[in-house]
Amino acid sequence: MELILYTLRTVAYAIIEPMHILMLVVLGIMFYLKNKRITIMQKMTIGESINSPLELTLSQISLGIIGGVIVSLMMSSLGIIFNENSGIEIMFMISILLLFIKKRFICFSYSGAVLGMISILSGILSNITNTESYINVNILSLMTFVGIMHVVEGVLVIFDGGRGAIPVFSNRNDKIVGGFAYNRYWALPVAIFIAFSGSISSVTTSVVDTPNWWPIINRAETLLILSTAIIGAIPLYGVIGYNSVSFTKDKIKKPIYSGVGILIYGVLLTLIAQVSQFGVVGQIVVIAFAPLGHEIMIRIQNKIEEAGKYIYVTDNDGVSVLEVSPTSPAYEAGIRRGDKIIEVNNVKTVSEVEIFKIVRDSIEEISVKIRRISGEMLDLTIIPKNKRLGLLLVPKMVKVDDALSVDNDDFKKVLEQMKRKR
Repeated sequence: MELILYTLRTVAYAIIEPMHILMLVVLGIMFYLKNKRITIMQKMTIGESINSPLELTLSQISLGIIGGVIVSLMMSSLGIIFNENSGIEIMFMISILLLFIKKRFICFSYSGAVLGMISILSGILSNITNTESYINVNILSLMTFVGIMHVVEGVLVIFDGGRGAIPVFSNRNDKIVGGFAYNRYWALPVAIFIAFSGSISSVTTSVVDTPNWWPIINRAETLLILSTAIIGAIPLYGVIGYNSVSFTKDKIKKPIYSGVGILIYGVLLTLIAQVSQFGVVGQIVVIAFAPLGHEIMIRIQNKIEEAGKYIYVTDNDGVSVLEVSPTSPAYEAGIRRGDKIIEVNNVKTVSEVEIFKIVRDSIEEISVKIRRISGEMLDLTIIPKNKRLGLLLVPKMVKVDDALSVDNDDFKKVLEQMKRKR
């Protein structure tokens, strides 16, 4: 119990200590600016913002803190400890720097593998030259930590990855298909246990009694460290992200599929990390699996995406609804994402242009016949109330000059293209 309380106090220190608060504020501002672009894009595509920048930012910060608490408690319970010269803080700094450079690699599996390989090479070099190794990280602790981070990341993606999704279009098989682009980040305050060889200031650490069953992982080596060193916890901020585009999965289901894949990868990496106990060869195997396993997981998800059936496609059966604003007359009437509009005011429609022409001439109410994804047919009545309908329809055809190339790694470029084409 005392170990858990100490871990929670360390995480709390990351939230109340001035320097750590400054880091959290900087990350919050970065998230807010990204979310502001997202809401602008929502407004440009749907007519109004589904989420506010503040809502998106607060959920990232609050859920990130919860995620950091879970990671910290799991690590402290397992007994994951790093050496004083492990360089573990480098991983956290890299995760933040990659926000500015290449968001594709905001993942601890890549930076963890690099740090692990540097540690192995440094150890080999120190043995040859009979000198001290400048970076000495326990591979078992490192990769178990990376695995736990992915388990929590998977849970965050499942529950929050779909928030702030942006409707996008693409030309696939000579058809215009609708889908969603996802772009979410979370800042996690994590309590990292460090083995210090010297005396430690009571301002940052304190001695804590540990239960008899602790530690669970790497027990023999950890107990040996305990006999010669003091263990303290320091809080560090790390950033994890989720970037994806889907045209064959529902807006809500896509993050669930992705999150489950990430979670499974995290569990596998945590289990395979135990192989690192069997010498340098075992350590190299684990280090190689971290990035390769992550790439395989992404490729599998891409294959599943490509093999799926497009959901949002306008054809001769009707006009597909890609998104509906939750405060719009269309939503109040009962129209939902994925519906197909068959008729408007008893006139069969096969394109979004026909619908807008009919709606333009309708003042008081609009009768609409739709078909749900389930196949159910419904007759609905929309009362405009001098407002926009709040519908984003999938066009049957788009001029080449009006097309946008969607790169889910850079929403800023997409936003700039959209502004130029308005």
